[in-house]
Amino acid sequence: MKIFHSINEFVATKKTILTLGTFDGVHFGHKTILKKVTQGTMNGNYESVVLTFFPHPRMVLQEKSEIKLLNTIAEKIELLEQLGIENLIIHPFDTTFSQLTAEEFVRDILVNRFNIQKIIIGYDHRFGRNRTADINDLITYGKTYHFEVEQITAQEINAISVSSTKIRTAILEGEIDLANAYLEYPYPISGQVIQGKQLGRTIGFPTANIAIAEDFKLIPKNGVYIVNSIINDQLVYGMMNIGTNPTVGGEKQSIEVHFLDFSKDLYNQSVKISILHRLRSEQKFQNIDFLKAQLALDESTTREYITTNQLLNKS
Repeated sequence: MKIFHSINEFVATKKTILTLGTFDGVHFGHKTILKKVTQGTMNGNYESVVLTFFPHPRMVLQEKSEIKLLNTIAEKIELLEQLGIENLIIHPFDTTFSQLTAEEFVRDILVNRFNIQKIIIGYDHRFGRNRTADINDLITYGKTYHFEVEQITAQEINAISVSSTKIRTAILEGEIDLANAYLEYPYPISGQVIQGKQLGRTIGFPTANIAIAEDFKLIPKNGVYIVNSIINDQLVYGMMNIGTNPTVGGEKQSIEVHFLDFSKDLYNQSVKISILHRLRSEQKFQNIDFLKAQLALDESTTREYITTNQLLNKS
């Protein structure tokens, strides 16, 4: 997959089949649309294009927007590449871009820049300055500039909208199994391993402290989770705590992972953590000994979970 960080970087080598949107989560609802794009290019006559934007338009147009996203840019790139998209354009969204008229967008970008054959878009899509144009205007432009418009049905759009809302709600409520079912992959968080207080080492459960650079990334509800990660081409499982470590008087939220059967130095490395299952809520224990006992139970439960799922995957 070729990645472009501006519309102006892209030069079409063939007629294109294009869809556009935020595609946050790239969940099963999004995949139905993206499959239509890739299926349309299977004959080799056209190339597939996904146009998305960053920052999220709401971050730019709504002054007090506190939107949290399911994917970082790196995570979204990985997910879209797995679906066979040939060209991904991540265009910087700003107020200047938002002021393009509908015809400027169609003529200068869709037609002249993308050499468009077909656009696949939602029936409720609005575009152009102040979002004044709708799908009917796009169909009219299609006739004028000789490209096809394929509408995504209300049923499909509603499924995407409902799914995105349900995924965010599930993650915020700690219902990670439900979120993963909608996503069709384990919810990821990615960040750099930084120096922590190193308390875990003193109680037999050393942890990697994960710092997430993107403040817009949606963080799951505080608690203890079963996770895995690919580290140096090795699949490693672990227990992740999201919370404030109240037993030792912590106040600031942190993300810490105790990897099982793994002892290599990870400081300053970037890691992607896939969240598989929630074990329990974060608790304040009477003392460190009670905490250690609970962590031992958590490890036992985690190992049972891993063994069970490995057996299920083999059957």
